[in-house]
Amino acid sequence: MTKVRKETLVAEFQENFAKKMKALNLNYENMSLYQQAFSHSSFINDFNMDRTEHNERLEFLGDAVLELTVSRYLFDAFPKLPEGDLTKMRANIVCEPSLVIFAQHIDLMPLILLGKGEEKTGGRTRPSLVADVFEAFVGALYLNQGLEAVWQFAETVIFPHVKGRQLIGVVDFKTKFQEYVHQNYLGAIQYRIVKEEGPAHNKTFTSEILLNGEAVSQGEGRTKKESEQKAAEQAYLSMTHKE
Repeated sequence: MTKVRKETLVAEFQENFAKKMKALNLNYENMSLYQQAFSHSSFINDFNMDRTEHNERLEFLGDAVLELTVSRYLFDAFPKLPEGDLTKMRANIVCEPSLVIFAQHIDLMPLILLGKGEEKTGGRTRPSLVADVFEAFVGALYLNQGLEAVWQFAETVIFPHVKGRQLIGVVDFKTKFQEYVHQNYLGAIQYRIVKEEGPAHNKTFTSEILLNGEAVSQGEGRTKKESEQKAAEQAYLSMTHKE
């Protein structure tokens, strides 16, 4: 009976995984490798399988591949930012909460192979477990298809969040812009709110930066502070890119 249950779960996984890869426009050649990426230790224990068949080794590899991929993207996207800021950005992108967002975005959770006990206690939605599976999948994709496939995957699943600035708010661009203006004797900075939209519980603010009385950039955010940071980021990156 146990053997039949295992075979049923594996068959369902393989069918659903094939559909997922097609939806992601990704190729694959080694189903057993991807099955391992989605196999939690509880699944392996339930069926007395070899403990090396769970996803922890692939998670280890995927973590390193993700760091390299995101590092290269940030290095190219922000050529004027120093190492310290790039490190903060990367940490914010490859941290557990962000990985869960990526996994949810492409609905990876139903594919996870769990033991009965882990399933009953909500393992399929546990952030640490979901993040580990995402890393393991990236590790499997790298082994099977190489860095080019990982980059293609990241362009669809990861980089749009970075381009949208949802995950890189750790850098204080207001301070960086102010320092840049002062160091280069460019004049006086002034922030002003030029637009407020939406109901009280869900407002969007648009801030504008004036440099010597002349508007140089705008930014939108859920708070006034966030909109000012976005405006400062745009102004800072625009000015430093021209150098």
